Amino acid sequence: MPRAKTHFSCQSCGYQSAKWLGKCPDCNSWNSLVEESEPDPQARPAFGSADGSAKPVALTQVTADAEPRRRTGIHELDRVLGGGVVPGSLVLIGGDPGIGKSTLLLAALDKLSATGPTLYVSGEESLRQTKMRADRLGVASPQLHLFAETDADKVLAAAQALPLTALVVDSIQTMYLPELGSAPGSISQVREVAGRLMAYAKRVGVATFVVGHVTKDGAIAGPRVLEHIVDTVLYFEGERGHPFRILRAHKNRFGSTNEIGVFEMKGAGLLEVADPSALFLSERPAGQAGSVVTSTVSGTRPLLVEVQALVAPTGYGTARRTAMGVDTNRVALLAAVLEKKEGIQLVGCDIFVNVAGGLELSEPASDLAVCAALVSSFQNKPLDAKTLVLGEVGLAGEVRAVSQVEGRLAEASKMGFRRVVLPSSSARRLEEKRLEVVGVSTLGEALAALF
Repeated sequence: MPRAKTHFSCQSCGYQSAKWLGKCPDCNSWNSLVEESEPDPQARPAFGSADGSAKPVALTQVTADAEPRRRTGIHELDRVLGGGVVPGSLVLIGGDPGIGKSTLLLAALDKLSATGPTLYVSGEESLRQTKMRADRLGVASPQLHLFAETDADKVLAAAQALPLTALVVDSIQTMYLPELGSAPGSISQVREVAGRLMAYAKRVGVATFVVGHVTKDGAIAGPRVLEHIVDTVLYFEGERGHPFRILRAHKNRFGSTNEIGVFEMKGAGLLEVADPSALFLSERPAGQAGSVVTSTVSGTRPLLVEVQALVAPTGYGTARRTAMGVDTNRVALLAAVLEKKEGIQLVGCDIFVNVAGGLELSEPASDLAVCAALVSSFQNKPLDAKTLVLGEVGLAGEVRAVSQVEGRLAEASKMGFRRVVLPSSSARRLEEKRLEVVGVSTLGEALAALF
């Protein structure tokens, strides 16, 4: 009997080698090459036709109706998905262990079961363990079916036997195809199982959710092609021990990738946070220096967040620049502008900047708020608690315009803010002024208005 052919695949990037190597030459990871059997070339292909078409079809003959969406009943999840889940879509959800991926999907299946049967496939828990979690969450739909199995062929056979509305596979790293011969979670297994799930979802029109493990670096484990196969990639973000979770879309073929969903983990499961601005400002200290409120836009939703800064004399030769939620290089740049243009000597001071609530500020509209927080902490002068600060700061000390000003000010007015300091060019475009608007053109003017 001829010996089966094997090769060594890197479990981090998918690089293949004919012999074992201690270090992957592609991604430089150590001890990541694992021996895998090469698939039989005569075996049926894992990736089938997505929609069953047997031959090419002219573009003009294809009907392009708008894809209907099904509401999951969880508004924050629907927001991130782009208004609901699209039938036939393949959604990948990743996140740290214990962050709430399975909890969210089990609750979503309970809501989707109102329109038809759903199936929850668990490769990590027994049926009894899943039932215990369902009882804790209050999930008791008679249309929700459970299946504890790791054989992908049996999972697809069970899914095809039911007229499903939605399917959840938890997780894809536990699924395997017997004909491949490699261990579950390997590069070849994850790639082929994802391909078959994709073909099934497109052909039958069943919304399919797949849970993915993450590596110690936070990336989804498995080949990078996994994220290219699926239609949507969602990440659950949140610090361990912190009750708040942020669901963010990194890829979405049916909606925006800028939307976020905010949840709070409690004993009864994940609860939606309908007003994230109130959440992020709920524990803001009163009358403390170094605290400034700014507004950021995530998709279509404006959020008010607190930017905190701590400036203290350094006890070492080189001052530290540490930032959480803001780019560290951006903080160093703004500190240099303050020193050069406004004469605020921060060279001998340690600078620490934090965005309360764990939110990431990626847009430059928060530059002026970071500068105001640094000056407030440096001079030990608190700002007015009802003042909002907006604006991008350039290297010449100018304050540049920001987008979607009306939505930001409407959110600030709803939260009780009375005054806003923002770029003059943005202030001139405002049609209605719900707040006291102070337009500034330079960083010096902004600091004079604030202090």
